[in-house]
Amino acid sequence: MPAERDVLLTRLARGLAHEIKNPLSTRAINLTLLEEDWTRSGEPNPTERRSLKRVRTLQREVSRLEGILDDFLRFARGGEVNRSPGDLVALVREVLQFMDPEMTANSIAVHAELPSSLPHVVIDSGAFRQALINLLVNARQAMPGGGELIVQVRRHGPSVEITITDTGVGMKPDQIENCFDLYWSTKKGGTGLGLSTVSRIVAEHEGSIGVVSEEGRGTSFTLRLPLLQEVAGRSGESEDLA
Repeated sequence: MPAERDVLLTRLARGLAHEIKNPLSTRAINLTLLEEDWTRSGEPNPTERRSLKRVRTLQREVSRLEGILDDFLRFARGGEVNRSPGDLVALVREVLQFMDPEMTANSIAVHAELPSSLPHVVIDSGAFRQALINLLVNARQAMPGGGELIVQVRRHGPSVEITITDTGVGMKPDQIENCFDLYWSTKKGGTGLGLSTVSRIVAEHEGSIGVVSEEGRGTSFTLRLPLLQEVAGRSGESEDLA
């Protein structure tokens, strides 16, 4: 059956990714030890400098491959969400605090508009945390010279909306159309799995995601999730996390 075949292929792909990841980790460790050997005795001679340059090139490639495998494994965990009632506002605040040093280092001012109270949503906190981080990293990469990031959480009828807006480079119409496609990316070295993973995680939470973007002006992603209960929310409060 197609569904059983898909499950089997997913398991095989994940197993293969893990088998590749283990020897890559071994290579990373040995390259680090080799680098230490070349630099331990002081200033390297010309031959040692050439060898050290090649070692560091290999280290970058191993790191890049490990990143690709990590992205793939996160994507391949589809269908494994373990949802329970949770505080979405607290999760968003936690992720923003986690990302704050990276945003500050890249001259990005973060403004959050979070409600003081909101009914719970049924989420897998770990999976949804990854979705939020992917979107924030995407926003940071869209603002290489710095800018502003606005994160809004608000109730919309029986749902909650999370809007993440950046003042970055924006997207062309074809980029908007394809941005959630698997393995589609315009970024140098991009895996094309970041936004695909976000879209999949949101779908697994019975939610939806949309994007509005204008080239040269910025991009806004809006996630919508169903609330656990029909309870009136209180008014929001604004926070500056710059």
